[in-house]
Amino acid sequence: MKFLRVAGILLLAFVLVAATAWAFGALCYDGPGTVLAVVAVLALVAALVFMKPWRAKLGAFALWFCAILGWWLTIKPTNVADWQPDVAQLARAEVNGDVVTFHNVRNCDYRTDSDYTPRWETRTVRISQITGIDMAIDYWGSPYMAHPIVSFQFADAPPLCFSIETRKKKGQSYSAIGGLYRQFELVYIVADERDVIRLRTNYRKGEDIYLYRLAIKPEKARERFMEYIGSLNRLHEEARWYNAITTNCTTTIRSQHNASERLPWDWRMLVNGKGDELLYERKAIRTAGLPFAELKQRVHINPAARAANDSPDFSKLIRAGVPGMDSP
Repeated sequence: MKFLRVAGILLLAFVLVAATAWAFGALCYDGPGTVLAVVAVLALVAALVFMKPWRAKLGAFALWFCAILGWWLTIKPTNVADWQPDVAQLARAEVNGDVVTFHNVRNCDYRTDSDYTPRWETRTVRISQITGIDMAIDYWGSPYMAHPIVSFQFADAPPLCFSIETRKKKGQSYSAIGGLYRQFELVYIVADERDVIRLRTNYRKGEDIYLYRLAIKPEKARERFMEYIGSLNRLHEEARWYNAITTNCTTTIRSQHNASERLPWDWRMLVNGKGDELLYERKAIRTAGLPFAELKQRVHINPAARAANDSPDFSKLIRAGVPGMDSP
């Protein structure tokens, strides 16, 4: 009984410290700033020190935390702001039978990763011509964290990419801690591969892309395509917050599937640098019979992307010799 009592006290202490840390961060990132956050925490500590008994202390803490949480939940995302040029436009899609017209497809003219001419295009594709899906997984330093880019393949048109990212305002830069709060809106970027993939392989430093072909039938790929269109158009109508845990570049892909078709939850969906390993284990990618380590080595496309650079055949050249691309 003593052990259970001590364990319960430790668990309660952990919850209280974690909740206090979150509330402090909310006031720092989304509220007036550090000074008010410090004052709020000091006021809480004073109340806990001087109030008795312990039930009153817990009640005071609950009121304090709920007040901050209630305020935080009132902060609403927006589609109207002074956005950075690469996310200045929101893509949307018009579906007319088999034909889909995308507005604001990004295809920037890059000179460096920060010096570019924004270019937004209109693209028309046919759902019936979707043949499959490729997934580019981008690493920028840690082997545990990555960014997936989904690229739909067409029999009669260039690939079309979807990249789920933070929509940053001018002057903002990404922050992992800020991503836990209401700092960034969510954006679905629809782009040419010569934009969203080449940016990472040819212009940004220290990023590596691995390109896999998913083991998915064309009819299922078309269903996935329509899910992206639905999410894209809803986001165009109503802004959403990005969250580094609940609504990020990987969990958002999973959540847009029908509940009955979602892959069982796995820790690698959060530690998404291991996502390709998960896909390999679940036979969700084409492997050409290779062990995972060899497959990953051979699907690394940075050298091919740099050689292809601004070639009109960029998409074809980066796939040359990549295992699984020619599989039926």
